[in-house]
Formats: sequence, C-alpha cells, structure tokens
Amino acid sequence: MGKFSISDLENLSGIKAHTIRMWEQRYGILRPVRTSTNIRTYCESDLRRLLNVATLCNRGHRISRVAQLSEQELCQAVMQCGEEGQDYVPQVNALLAAAVAMDEPQLQLQIAAALDQLGFEEAMLHILYPFLRRVGIMWQVGTINPAQEHLVSNLIRQKMVAAIDALPYVPPTEARRWVLFLPQGELHELGLLFMSYALRARQHHVLYLGQSLPVKELAAVCEAYQPYALCTVLTSVPERDQVQNFVEELARTNPHTPLFLYGPLVQRECLQLPATAVQLRLMTDFLALANSLSLHPEPTEVLS
Repeated sequence: MGKFSISDLENLSGIKAHTIRMWEQRYGILRPVRTSTNIRTYCESDLRRLLNVATLCNRGHRISRVAQLSEQELCQAVMQCGEEGQDYVPQVNALLAAAVAMDEPQLQLQIAAALDQLGFEEAMLHILYPFLRRVGIMWQVGTINPAQEHLVSNLIRQKMVAAIDALPYVPPTEARRWVLFLPQGELHELGLLFMSYALRARQHHVLYLGQSLPVKELAAVCEAYQPYALCTVLTSVPERDQVQNFVEELARTNPHTPLFLYGPLVQRECLQLPATAVQLRLMTDFLALANSLSLHPEPTEVLS
C-alpha cells in the first residue's frame, strides 16, 4: 500500500500536483493505489521514480522521452546529471532517492562525487545541507523512517569528521580560540561539526565539546581555556519556552565571553539577546564572521 499523498509528492519533489496527475495519466509515470474512499496513494518506488524524473525534466529533458526510460536507464541518466553544470537540484534529488531506497553504496557515490566536484564547504552548502533539510521534512511528516534518517545523518557525519581530521593542527597559543558545544539533551550535531571545520580551516583553534553539555560545566572550561568566544546550535533543545532562560544562563555563567547562537530555536523575533550574544540567522553569516576574523592574527572585539 502507498503511504504518500499527492500533496506529499508535490512538497518533496517540487512538481505541482496537477503536473504529477498529467504525467501519471498521459505517460504512466506513476501507478498509485486507491483507498476505499478513492484517494490516490503512492509508495516509496513512486517517490523515487518521480524524484528521478523531476531531476531530468529540470535539466531540460522532455517528459515524453523520460517516460520511455527503464528504471536502470533512468538512474544512469540521473547520475550523468550530477556531473553537469552548477544546478544542484539533480544531486539533491539523486541523494533523496537513494536515501528512500536505503541504498548506502549509491549514497556514498553521490556524496563522494559532490565533494570531489565542489570541495567540502561548497558541497555542504549547496548539496548536503539542502538534502538534509529535505530529509528532515520527510522525517517530520512521517514519510521516511528513523533508520533512513539515521543512515543519512551518520554518513554525512563520517565525512565531516574525516574532513576535520585532515586539516593541519593549529596550536591554541597561536590562534583565536573557540569553545563549541551543544546544550544538555541536544544531539543534532551536524551544524556544529561544520562550524568546527570552518573555523579550523581558517586557522582558528577549536575546543570541540560536542553533544549534551551541561551549562554549569562551561565556567570551568572558560577559566582554563580562555576562549575568544562560545558557539552553540539550538535545534530541539531547550524547549521553546525555555530558550530565553537558557541564553540568559549562558551569558550569566560566562559574562565576559562573546556568545554566538545558531539554529531553528534561535530564530525567534521575541528573543531578547544579552549584550555579549550574537544571533546567526544563516550558516553563511557564520562563514562570513569566520572569514573576517581570520584576517586578523590577533583577537579583536567584534561586539559593541
């Protein structure tokens, strides 16, 4: 039985529902089943096929020709798209189709191709982050299971750790020092790992404390390490009504250390920031900050 509605397919593929219906009726692209109330539902193979068809059509292929391709020919054509131009939709869709199928070898090939083509940071920004956002939406609405989401997250985490390990060591005595951590109970680590890579690649020193750190531990860390700044990402922790209290506790515990905040829970208009805190709305804002600081060999204040 299918588990996707046509609106699910529209949201996940970017193809309008009326276009999906036309492709289904005219070209037989999909074969939905119907519920007892005559509502179309679609299965995972329908979603994978639609993603691949959308990839080729976004590249200018005619739907009448695409509809004639076998599954193998369709996958081969999508793979070739990943080697062309700077339109990243084909790579994202190819990754998404592989994730739905839990095709680990194909995921590895697609990720490796993106890294080789663009380099680590550009691949993360243009392909892997958009892919992760799509996976997150699918997990949120229940159209992929936890095993599929974990497979994707762990593969990308492995690539991040390998990229960080490959960077040359920067002595803390010769660099601006950062403490990166996630609050207690927070396990969404990929954004923080990318920040660690970006800072290290720009010759900053990073004390990476990772997941689920109690705030009370930071005072002793800062006293010993004397960081230029603290940085954290708030994705699912703390609870929304506790974010303000959490930020105030951070500032109170570390009153003289700049604090950089990123993540969905930080993007609230009503959040009142302490004088030492900076809200980062986009990852590119953080990269711009890291770039500007790397131009100055000695630590300088960036907060008024």
